[in-house]
Amino acid sequence: MSGPTIADIARAAEVSTATVSHALNGTGRLSESTRRRVRETATILGYGSYGHGSYRAPRTRGLGLAVTTFAGSAWNFVAVSYFSQWLTAATSAAHARGYSLTTLPAQRGAGTPWHTLAVDGMLLLDSPKGDPVLRALRARGIPVVFDGRPADPRPGDVWVDNDHAATTREVLDHLAAAGARRIALHCGFGDEHYTYAVTEAYERWCAERGRPPLPIRFEPDDDPGHAFDQVFRGRAADAVYSLYDPGGRQVLAAAARHGLRVPDELLLVCASEDPAYAQGDPAVSTVTLRPGVIGEAAVDALVALLEDARGPAPGQITVPAALTVRASSRPR
Repeated sequence: MSGPTIADIARAAEVSTATVSHALNGTGRLSESTRRRVRETATILGYGSYGHGSYRAPRTRGLGLAVTTFAGSAWNFVAVSYFSQWLTAATSAAHARGYSLTTLPAQRGAGTPWHTLAVDGMLLLDSPKGDPVLRALRARGIPVVFDGRPADPRPGDVWVDNDHAATTREVLDHLAAAGARRIALHCGFGDEHYTYAVTEAYERWCAERGRPPLPIRFEPDDDPGHAFDQVFRGRAADAVYSLYDPGGRQVLAAAARHGLRVPDELLLVCASEDPAYAQGDPAVSTVTLRPGVIGEAAVDALVALLEDARGPAPGQITVPAALTVRASSRPR
């Protein structure tokens, strides 16, 4: 490809072309962090090292990984079982193929490294709408493979995901067969495909059966489960499907406060990889999204993009999820 332009550097660094010009020429009133970021971005892109002819950035044998959902807040995603299993499997897969794997922090502030990170390709987990990390990576021409369908997929994009519609139907059918008539969905916090796909499948399932949907918004810090107070006080729900790892514990806490016995009066299924759910009283039914399989498949696809002229087929690589039924959703 031909050498990068000022406009290419501006897109990759997420600044104006005037800012790039000032940063490279040592002029203008710029913060030191902005000036440094622009210069590092220019160096990574190879600006000024071209001469005549073409240029190809040197291979680093390195891959990057970023979790970009939840609005870029500084949260410890490694403490979540899904992401820890994903990272372990992806790291092992990358090393087996001769690549290093660098994991980026969740926050997005000045000096964040995706503008200048020297990697051959990136793995993006739960990329939301308008993802600035994805925008910067695309501007730099870095190949990307996604965990979860990107918000606005382009021709040639590759992602690894579960069939969330099929999994949601399986869970809801199981709860209905176990005696549930008023199933609430504990959802709606993230801005990634997973949340939208499950919510849409839930609403469709309810409409097909003439049942009103009962969405309950998940809040990560709601340990006592106060989001369920109104619903449980009026016995408006007799089952809950929670989409996030802490959700099952929040439901159990709220049920205990309101005197609801699980499973006699309330059925519960939680999407989680946390083994503690299998050891509780009652043991909680869980959906595993099989993050280890997804992480390995994503690395395989990214390495194929980098090393195989044909690359993987565009679109979704599907990994089946699995429902494990335990005491919390046994038939009444």
